[in-house]
Amino acid sequence: MILTANAALIRANLRYWPLVKPRVRLQLQRWEDAAGAIPDPELRGLALTKLRGEHFNVQAATTLATLAPRVARRDVIDAIVALQVLYDYLDILGEQPLIDPLRDGERLFEALRDCLSPAASPRTYYPVGRPSADGGYLQSLVGAVYASFERLPGRAAVAQSALASAQLCAQAQTRNHAAVTLGAGQAQQWALSQPAGSGLGWQEFLAGAAGSILAVHALIAAASRPQTTVEQAGAIADLYLYIGALTMLDSVVDRPEDTQAGQRGYLDYYGGDQQLLELRLRKLVQSVATRAQTTVDGAHHLMTMVGVIAYYGSAPSSASERPNSVASRVGSGLGPVIAPTLALMRCWRIAKRISQLGAPDLEAQA
Repeated sequence: MILTANAALIRANLRYWPLVKPRVRLQLQRWEDAAGAIPDPELRGLALTKLRGEHFNVQAATTLATLAPRVARRDVIDAIVALQVLYDYLDILGEQPLIDPLRDGERLFEALRDCLSPAASPRTYYPVGRPSADGGYLQSLVGAVYASFERLPGRAAVAQSALASAQLCAQAQTRNHAAVTLGAGQAQQWALSQPAGSGLGWQEFLAGAAGSILAVHALIAAASRPQTTVEQAGAIADLYLYIGALTMLDSVVDRPEDTQAGQRGYLDYYGGDQQLLELRLRKLVQSVATRAQTTVDGAHHLMTMVGVIAYYGSAPSSASERPNSVASRVGSGLGPVIAPTLALMRCWRIAKRISQLGAPDLEAQA
């Protein structure tokens, strides 16, 4: 399976750059233009910050569009781009001070559910007391995801799993953001209240649920094929619960910044025990590798997991040790595929730093 993941990486790159990337660029420009027209300066600044600072989130997610047949590829790209832009925007909104972190966070993240199964009437997602004059930006993102998703031939087979993953993501993100002011107890209580059977500890379940936006992207790609079954969709969602949990590596990479900003990271949920966290992460890698063998497009999904590890492993040095040392230990069984992926990630980070040297001043525009 490791060797087939390497083949999937090559195949995805051969398809991505000529067939997917041009459309991604067009859609990102579309949403940047829309964000730049937001009337409220605070919301405009937040939206542009996310769009310009996290292009890679969209680029990584849209590699899944390489799985789609040509006839449905445009809709898959458009849906994934809009969904990731929406998710990133909701994420930064959720980090702002809220009067009631749980209630207001849940209201905000209802947008994730509505982009797959719209409410009977338009919602006002912005929390009471926060700016909301966005010129229809948030509603446009929700509508764009749904319009593209609705046209995919296999949407009926994936709809239930996609909606469940979106709801998990919304709840986990709300709980994570609320932990800053309400503490981790409410996040732990929510994770422990979920149905048993995943085999994950509450920390891994919380992280996997928060990363379930990846599952929705993968299910959108699966919906591009009319032969996709409900059972296949469920297996993809289950697999990505484990892949999403690997985002806990972020808490190792960003530990100094989180501490300085007063933010909680997943490492805190393990009492700061990095060795315990790494042990759990290595077990997650093994579980994904096993499950991928019986999941449709398993080699590509395994490649996605490797990409997650390489993304954090290619980050600049932390205060304690190089993050790529942590990633090497976590992905120790992925030798033949982790090295080229790490190299790609390092090249991307260099290119990103170069591009940011000439980035416009968002404060001046806001």
